[in-house]
Parts: sequence; structure tokens; C-alpha cells
Amino acid sequence: MNKQGLETVLTGRALITGGTSGMGAAFARALAKKGCDLVLVARNEQRLNDVAAQISSKTGVDVRVIQADLSQREGVERVKAALLDQTDPISIFINNAGSGMYSPMATDDATQLRAGAELMALVPMELGGAAAYAMKERGAGIIVTTASVASLAPMGAYGAVKAFVRVWSESLSIEVGQYGVQVVSFLPGWVRTEFHERSGVSTSSIPSWLWLDSERVIDEALRDIERGKTQTIPSKRFKSLAFFAKHTPRFIVHKAVKKLNKGRR
Repeated sequence: MNKQGLETVLTGRALITGGTSGMGAAFARALAKKGCDLVLVARNEQRLNDVAAQISSKTGVDVRVIQADLSQREGVERVKAALLDQTDPISIFINNAGSGMYSPMATDDATQLRAGAELMALVPMELGGAAAYAMKERGAGIIVTTASVASLAPMGAYGAVKAFVRVWSESLSIEVGQYGVQVVSFLPGWVRTEFHERSGVSTSSIPSWLWLDSERVIDEALRDIERGKTQTIPSKRFKSLAFFAKHTPRFIVHKAVKKLNKGRR
């Protein structure tokens, strides 16, 4: 529950970046079932329209789309304008768009590193800041930013970027929580989606028991949000791993990470 002892009500219109696949699509389906209208953001216009039509036909909610490539300035500005629009306000912002980021950190060409950091750190910070500004003015709103349990361990450039966005989310929560804006850092573990396949990374070294279904992960995350929490780590197994990552001596954490990283390419 929040500071006033009240549960959060998931209602109004939700804008979801990366809303046509993976956890973004799972968020969209779950929020639509709760009666929330949607704005889905993604690059592929045909897929946007298809997913919007499917969700609308099954749930009856209003689903709008914004075709936007968040790696491009024009796309960022388009989504930012929707978040700042007080005439048709966004009550829930799922700050979720991302990609794999598995290129070596020791490199003479940082192109992929820069692109990943822009998409998964700077863009979420800018869009989340715009959403927080508009919600603060209204005195209400929810911002959920997808980080990762990888942000709690030295999991390469991806973990470093997710650590940035996790700390940013926690800091934003402190800044605007007193104005009625709930800011939540979402730390999923390994989830069965098309994300890893599209990233071109092998997952053979990850034990099968670590994998979770996206619907279960999102349902648990939404329950935490409804309880007023500002961080959600779905499933007991990943809560335990998060505790391990925070409190175990670093050399043991490093050994565990090295073992997980074997065979990931």
C-alpha cells in the first residue's frame, strides 16, 4: 500500500512503449483486461494495428497506436508529446522499450554500446521525466520502468544500463512520490519472450528452472503496483537471487556471473 494506506487503482489510459511484443504486449493485455484504454508504441505499423485490433476485439477497450522508432529523435518527440498532453492524459506509463545489448565492452567501436545506452537509458529517462512532469501537475499517475535483475550484478553493458535506469527510477520516485505519482522500477528475470531470440544471443547456459512465463510475471508486477510498491521483482526465485546479488560477497557473485555467461554467444 502507499503512504496513505490506500491501494493503487489501475485505471484510465496506459501508454506502453514496446507494446506489441514481449513484456510490453503482456502489459497491454493485462491492463486491457482491467479495463484500461491503451496507447501502444512500436516501430512496425502493421504489427501495431494488428495487436491493437486483437486487444480491442477481445476486451472492448479503446486502443490507439503511435508508430515511433525511439532510436530516432522524431519518434521520441512524438511519444513525449502524447505523455505531456493534458487534454487527453496518460494515467499509466509503461516505460518498456528496449533491446539486447551484448556487444563486448572492450572495443574500438562503441557504436552498439552508444545505441543501446541511448535507447534503454537516456530515452526512458527523458520520456519518464516528461510523464512525471505531466502527472505531477495533475497530482496522480503511475510510471513503470523496465529495469532487470541483471541491474543488481555485473552482467556486462546490459546490466550497467539497467542499473542506470533502476537508480533513476528510484530517484524519480523520491522526487515526485509526494505529489501523488507512483514510480515503479520493474526488475524481471529471464522471461520466455521473443526478446532473446531477436537479440541473437544463446540462452543455453541459463538453467530451465530460471525461466518464467510473461503472463505470470506481469500479473505479479501489477499486483505489486496495486499494493503501492515502488519496486517489483516477480517470483520468489528472483527475489532470492536479488537478495543473493545484493548481500553475497562480490567474488562469489562474479563467479556465478561467469558461469551464467558461458555459452551465451
